[in-house]
Amino acid sequence: MAVFLGANGSGKSTFFDIFGFLSDTLQSNATIALNKRGGFQEVISRNCNIHTDLIKFEIKFRNQHPDNEHTPLITYSLEIGFEKGRVYINRETLKYRRGQKGKPWHFLDFKRGIGYAITNESEYGILGVQEKRIEQKVTSPDILAIKGLGQFEQFKAISTFRELLEKWYISNFMIENGRKISDTGISNHLSVSGDNLAQVTKYIYDYHRDVFASILEKLPRRIPGINKVEARETEDGRIILRFQDENFKDPFVARYVSDGTIKMFAYMILLHDPEPHPLLCIEEPENFLHPDLLLQLCEEIREYAEKGGQVFVSTHSPDFVNGLHIDELFFLVKEKGITHINAAADDSVVAALAEDNQLGWLWRNHYIKGANL
Repeated sequence: MAVFLGANGSGKSTFFDIFGFLSDTLQSNATIALNKRGGFQEVISRNCNIHTDLIKFEIKFRNQHPDNEHTPLITYSLEIGFEKGRVYINRETLKYRRGQKGKPWHFLDFKRGIGYAITNESEYGILGVQEKRIEQKVTSPDILAIKGLGQFEQFKAISTFRELLEKWYISNFMIENGRKISDTGISNHLSVSGDNLAQVTKYIYDYHRDVFASILEKLPRRIPGINKVEARETEDGRIILRFQDENFKDPFVARYVSDGTIKMFAYMILLHDPEPHPLLCIEEPENFLHPDLLLQLCEEIREYAEKGGQVFVSTHSPDFVNGLHIDELFFLVKEKGITHINAAADDSVVAALAEDNQLGWLWRNHYIKGANL
């Protein structure tokens, strides 16, 4: 769980869009992903030469292991260039080294659309075993090599990273969408806008009754006054959400409950997904929620992260920050056009004051230098 603070324009949304950009590049190609953001010249850092300089990414991650076994750190690197009016992938690599010694294997190494992938990944680290390569060529120089190779089981490191990008989720929940009466059908994941909230609720109830029971058990603590939610199928084949207030005999349909109730319930459905997203981003979760509910939401997000999901949150709410541990808090500082991300735990003054004070209070009173205007 990583929560980011920063003044408007400090780069929080841009940081989150790194993964959105990579996901778009994976699903289509680098040209389309860049054009969605204004083109190469709008994405590369200011004052760079668009004809000679490159957009560069380096991401480090670990594969989750069912036995919680320590797994090697994998590094994915990507360079994107612009030449003669066209976007191209200059280089794309994926590598890791098992243990502290030994030469790292490049499980994938492509330059301008031509390269290789290692086929005997499972033998890596065995004494005397040499890497076996298969040469490949992508159909266009602006297509990621992991797009094709990540579909094959034999390339486990590549396919895992591809899956991580494909399942990256940026929450953009809209209250009016959560109130909609949905058509019948199966939806096993909440959409970005939340317009299938009723369908997902019914799916969890029908196929993951234990998860739904856990949500109902938490409901009175997370949404005061609400003790039951059901997704009811109507005679004309649509699904409506009905909320039961403990003080009334008859339930209310979704369009008659508060904005905060709808949003908090949507977050509970998202954070109790039976197949959670490996990367989840929530921007400004405090909108429409009473400050007293933010500590509850913070706890829900932490539980999600502790189960193995990576969660990024941006916020402008000291009440939400009050629920954080110091190692969960980061802040962005923009200097001379470049954004730096700092860990609150690395600030000795903040670390000392946090022992006796809430982090939101420290932030609001300008003790976290650089996190304010």
